[in-house]
Amino acid sequence: MDAMPLHPQWSDLLIRLIVAVCAGAVIGLNRTERGRPAGLRTTILVCLAAAIAMIQANLLLATTGKTPDSFSIADVLRYPLGILSGIGFIGAGVILRRGDLVTGVTTAATMWMVTVLGLAIGGGQLLLGSAGAILTVIVLWLLPFLERLMPRDRSATLSIELTGDLAGEPAGEGALKVDVPATLAAGGYRAVRRSATYGGEEGSVSHVYEVRWRSARLEPQEPAFVGELAHQAGVRRVSWATHNQTGA
Repeated sequence: MDAMPLHPQWSDLLIRLIVAVCAGAVIGLNRTERGRPAGLRTTILVCLAAAIAMIQANLLLATTGKTPDSFSIADVLRYPLGILSGIGFIGAGVILRRGDLVTGVTTAATMWMVTVLGLAIGGGQLLLGSAGAILTVIVLWLLPFLERLMPRDRSATLSIELTGDLAGEPAGEGALKVDVPATLAAGGYRAVRRSATYGGEEGSVSHVYEVRWRSARLEPQEPAFVGELAHQAGVRRVSWATHNQTGA
């Protein structure tokens, strides 16, 4: 099938629409099974809409009054380009940020990719669109397994709240029987920043450590030394909060 023929047959257009639906569906299956915001129906609709926009541009080529040699400056091609730009609003809508947690980046990229596939398929470039759909599926389905094996920088916040006077002196890091920086280093962690807050009627002190480490996966539970710190005399509260995590 020639790409963007001057007078496309309806059978050609039907094939393009079917391929666009299949491409959107096979990519949407990955997003649906992973519980992402843009699932099966969304990817199909985006890919189909892009394909219809490109088909519309194809059908308008014969009404521009230009010769075949002047199609490179045909204004009708701005129509699908506007569709591609407009998909950015959908992509921006699925990206969420809550503090250090960012989610939806891969979903937004998927929407942009599905739009490109729809434009290619709608323009009659079925092999290019099909190849792009196959590569997209490989990226979405197989690369997450590789990402789980790749070490990456992790970070967390360790907060230790101590009670007031211990052994006749204000509560502070010295009141702990455990050397926190040394304990972190022994477990493969490092404290890159520490802050302390003094106050309260009981003279309590809160120590906050910014902790970093490198690991292939994020442990579902806090490190063992967090529980050990919680059982120290004079320790009122210990919390461990991971951050700097991104979602698909």
